[in-house]
Amino acid sequence: MNQEAIRDARKLGVPKMLLLGLQHMFAMFGATILVPILVNQYGLPLNIQTTLFFAGIGTLFFHVCSKLKVPAFLGSSFAFLGGFSTMANMDQGIYAGMDPAVKLQYACGGIVVAGLLYLVLALLVKAVGVHKVMRFLPPVVTGPIIICIGLNLAPSAVNNASTCWWLALVAMAIIIVCNIWGKGMVKIIPILLGVVGAYIVAILTKQVDFTGVKDAAWIGFQPFVTNFSGSVAKFDVSAILVMAPIAIASMMEHIGDMSAISATVGEKFLEEPGLHRTLIGDGVATALAGLFGGPANTTYGENTGVLVLSRVYDPRVIRLAAIYALVLSFSPKFAALIGALPSAIIGGVSFILYGMISAIGVRNVVENQVDFTKSRNLIIAAVILVCGLGFSGGLTFQMAGASVTLTGLAIAAIAGILLNAILPGNDYEFGVSDSGDQNRGIHQ
Repeated sequence: MNQEAIRDARKLGVPKMLLLGLQHMFAMFGATILVPILVNQYGLPLNIQTTLFFAGIGTLFFHVCSKLKVPAFLGSSFAFLGGFSTMANMDQGIYAGMDPAVKLQYACGGIVVAGLLYLVLALLVKAVGVHKVMRFLPPVVTGPIIICIGLNLAPSAVNNASTCWWLALVAMAIIIVCNIWGKGMVKIIPILLGVVGAYIVAILTKQVDFTGVKDAAWIGFQPFVTNFSGSVAKFDVSAILVMAPIAIASMMEHIGDMSAISATVGEKFLEEPGLHRTLIGDGVATALAGLFGGPANTTYGENTGVLVLSRVYDPRVIRLAAIYALVLSFSPKFAALIGALPSAIIGGVSFILYGMISAIGVRNVVENQVDFTKSRNLIIAAVILVCGLGFSGGLTFQMAGASVTLTGLAIAAIAGILLNAILPGNDYEFGVSDSGDQNRGIHQ
């Protein structure tokens, strides 16, 4: 028998709510912290404390914008990694011989503009209505895009797990056992137990290097407070053209995640509180993070996976996770402790969570009864999947004398939307099928 969904976590009691918030925090930690780790490998000094701070602030702001109704967490966007890599390798014009810290500031300026593009789409949704906008995003488009979001993350899970397969399997085994055979609270927090349990095993088997943890201070401000006065971001057309177009992919990811969360919890968030509100929350959070040296934010599929596992849909739990992230962003020692978490554990947890994201995309297609006996639907889905997975390095072209890179997900979204608009015989209409619309987050 399926566990009954819990929409008000207060009835579980304060201790259990705190643990549930901790689980969501750990669910987002792997990917959120992986972004600055990877960007640092590119040579740009993106900071973990700053990343955590704006993940917490951004999530809380998003909840205010969405009337405290949507159980979504905002963490670091993987879509912008290609942009950071491009910026790190730029060595022409003003970027020739530029200090990496200054390059990061220009990259963050591009992120500010990317965040503002969300507001343009939000204005469009508000002006013409969510139904008209979403006619261009039926399940045959959004379903494969959601699938691509999960599958694009899959190599990250494998790469992390491959650093120590047995440790990754320990994390996976704990999660699976707790979720399938666990009782009570154990069944609700399998991710947290998997992370903690595998971390303890890693410590006992001397798989963790605590050198950086010992040297770090217990309490300290984020670098944007101590190293800069005022805004961190710098603005240049070339950097904007590299970073801002990636917003196309992240906005589609946002819509896909909102659809997935709506389908998961059985609500109609694209209509109430409204897609325009969630876009504003995500966009302003992204722009604010970029303004002070943080990565772009995005709604997190990982936390949607936790909603699926725990069946606790109360947004208060997500806000607890945001507060945890905010508080912990003031601890360099904790950032170092999380940074010491073996990649294999992150990989083991990601194996399950990333797969769940794609599975939600499949469910989105199945529940809306997308007819794949029709050639138009097959073509749209096929092109989206090939673009989303095939353009692993993105597509680079010249614009206004600068090199612009669109990620595979952005290409897939553009191709899917255009094909759906051009090809005749659209067999899905909003407002006709009540159950179908509700599964998409739309309800007449």
